Amino acid sequence: MSEDERSGTGWPEPAGPTRPEGPAGEPDPRPEAPDADELSPLAPAESDGPGGDPAESSVAGSSGGDEGGEGDVAPAAGTERAGWRQQLSGASVMIGVLLALLGFTLVVQLRTTSTDPTAGATRQEDLVRILSDLGQREARLRQDIASLEESQRQLRSGEQGRQAALEEATRRADELGILAGTLPARGPGLTVRFEAGSKPIEANRVLDAVQELRGAGAEAMQISGGGGTPARIIASTYFLDGENGGLVVDGRRLSGPFTITVIGDPATMRTALNIPGGVVASVQGGGGNVIVEDRGTVEVSALHGPLKLEHARPVS
Repeated sequence: MSEDERSGTGWPEPAGPTRPEGPAGEPDPRPEAPDADELSPLAPAESDGPGGDPAESSVAGSSGGDEGGEGDVAPAAGTERAGWRQQLSGASVMIGVLLALLGFTLVVQLRTTSTDPTAGATRQEDLVRILSDLGQREARLRQDIASLEESQRQLRSGEQGRQAALEEATRRADELGILAGTLPARGPGLTVRFEAGSKPIEANRVLDAVQELRGAGAEAMQISGGGGTPARIIASTYFLDGENGGLVVDGRRLSGPFTITVIGDPATMRTALNIPGGVVASVQGGGGNVIVEDRGTVEVSALHGPLKLEHARPVS
């Protein structure tokens, strides 16, 4: 059979690379010999066509994936910006509300301060007297500070330490004796006389007067009635309403009119008694009268008995 008949097409079979064979049709024993499939004309060749390199296709696919990822990031960033704007607007609203509340509080406080009824009802003369009283009290306190500093300096000195300590102890003992009512006292002061009107003088009015005098710097006081001996007023003194318009002072009965003798700065104590709404105004509102007189020298001679100690005893 000819070569044309073997092809079956009538055309000669195309010549192609053939693998050399060994003897008797055996495969080529050479290890580096190419495979017959590799030399086959029907094996698909690596194409550089439209598909391109597979690696490049994979890279392109990856690039496409990255571009798609960037497309997904953009909406997320927009969502974060919208949430941030929403939080900022909420914080602005809260700050505005707090500022409004602060402004309202300040306005209310200013109105309350400017409409103080006590300061508005006080006369100018009374305010001047109160200011003068405060100035005098400040001067007395400064004198006390200077005296205490001088006493401290003398106590720290070597030669005069013992003598200064003895004098200081004696002075303190006298002061405590006057405060406790066990020693008499003499000095400038006032006499305050209470005269009843249609209503008797109540014990509360007398107690208010004593407290006002103490607040104004009174150092020693005693109270006397229409008859009997006066009673010393100390820290523990109490006042009660008695029969027929009388008073009971530390268990001692006194009848009206009542007179308080007090040692201290006369001007300061008189100002304290005449403050609007104070003792004088209260007694006059009940139909009574209060007569305040300055005295260059008054004597507080009534004494308070020493307390009987039941459990405590002095060490020395």
